[in-house]
Amino acid sequence: MNKLPRNIAVLGSTGSIGQSALAVIAASNGRLRAIALSAHNRLEALEAQSHKFHPRWLIASNPDTSKAYDWSTIPDECELVWREGGLERIVREEEVDVVLTAIVGSAGLAATWAAIDAGKQIALANKESLVIAGPLIMDLAKQRRVSIIPVDSEHSAVFQAMASGRQKEVAGIVLTASGGPFRNRLLDELATVTVEEALVHPTWNMGKKITVDSATMMNKALEIIEARWLFDLTPEQIRVVIHPQSIVHSFVEFIDGSVIAQLSPPDMKIPIQYALNYPYRHAGPAERMDWTSRMAFDFEPADWDRFPALALGYEAARRGGTTGAVLSAANEAAVSAFLRRRLRFHEIVPACQSVLLAHTFDANPTLDELFQIDRWAREEIDHWVCTSSR
Repeated sequence: MNKLPRNIAVLGSTGSIGQSALAVIAASNGRLRAIALSAHNRLEALEAQSHKFHPRWLIASNPDTSKAYDWSTIPDECELVWREGGLERIVREEEVDVVLTAIVGSAGLAATWAAIDAGKQIALANKESLVIAGPLIMDLAKQRRVSIIPVDSEHSAVFQAMASGRQKEVAGIVLTASGGPFRNRLLDELATVTVEEALVHPTWNMGKKITVDSATMMNKALEIIEARWLFDLTPEQIRVVIHPQSIVHSFVEFIDGSVIAQLSPPDMKIPIQYALNYPYRHAGPAERMDWTSRMAFDFEPADWDRFPALALGYEAARRGGTTGAVLSAANEAAVSAFLRRRLRFHEIVPACQSVLLAHTFDANPTLDELFQIDRWAREEIDHWVCTSSR
C-alpha cells in the first residue's frame, strides 16, 4: 500500500521549477505534500509559500539575509531553518520521502549528495550535480539503492522511452533542443546580443541562468554530460538535434532500429509530476496536446559553428574527471558576468573554453576536490572578465 501523502522536500521552491512543482502538489488531491521548502534570497516569496502550503520546515539557505528577515508571521507549525548546513540536515529527516533538487548550479550538489546518502528518492532538476560529480553520485545512489528520476524534460523523456526496452538494447539517444532565440541569427550579429534579447526564450519559461544557457546551447552541453552518467552511455551514443517546437522532448533508438519518443507541450509540470509520483502516473494540472489543431514538427542537425558549447559538452563527457566541474562553474560565472553586463554574449563560451583548457586535469577527484576546482574555475572567469575588459 502506498504511503499517503508522499512528503516532498522542494529545494529551490521560489524558482521556476519549484513554483511548477508546488502547482503539481497543490493539484494532487492530497497525494503529495510539500513538507519542506527552501530559498536562498527570495525570502518574501518563501514566506508567502509557507502560508499556502504550511510545510514542516522552511529553509532559508543564505544566513546573511535570512537572519535579518522578519519571520514573525510564518505559520506556527513551520520550523525555520537558516543556519549553514540546513538543507543537508532537513533532507535527511525521516519524514521526507522525495527530494526535488531544483537549486540552480553547483549550490545544489551538497544537498543532493546528502539526500542520496540518506536513501531518499531524488527528483533531479539540478543537472549540475551529475555534471560535476556524475560517477560519484551514481555510485552512491547504487550503494544506497536510491532512484534518481530526472526532471529535465529531455532526460525525463529518455527515462520514459527507455522503459520500452532493456539497457543493453539501447543503441543511442537523441536530445532535442529548441535552438534558443538566436538559431537563425547571423553569426557576426551575436556580438551585439543584449541581455534582454537573450532572456526571451521562444518556447520555455525558465529562470535567467537557464534561459541564457539555452541561448548559448550550454544547457545542451551540460545535458550531454548529465545523460552520459545518468543513463550509463558513451558520448558517441548521445546526439543533439534542433527541434524548434519543443514538443518532442527526446528520442531513444534501439538496436532493432525502433525509435521511441516522448511528446508533450513545453510545460515543466509534466516531467515534475512524473518524477514526484514515480512509478505511478496521475492526472495533473499540465497543459495537454491539442490534437484538433494542425501541427508540424521540424528537426535539423545542430550547427556546431553556431553552438561551439556542444563541443565542450562532448569533451567533458569523454574525459570525465574534473572537466564537468570546471565547465559547469566557469559557465555559471560567465553567465553571471553577462547578466551583470560585464561580459558580452559571444564571449561566454570562449571564456569557458579558456578556463577548461587551463585547468589541471584529475581523472579521479574526490568530492572535496571537485568543490575546490569549482571555486578555482569561478575565480579564473573573474580574471578572464577583468583582462578582456581592459
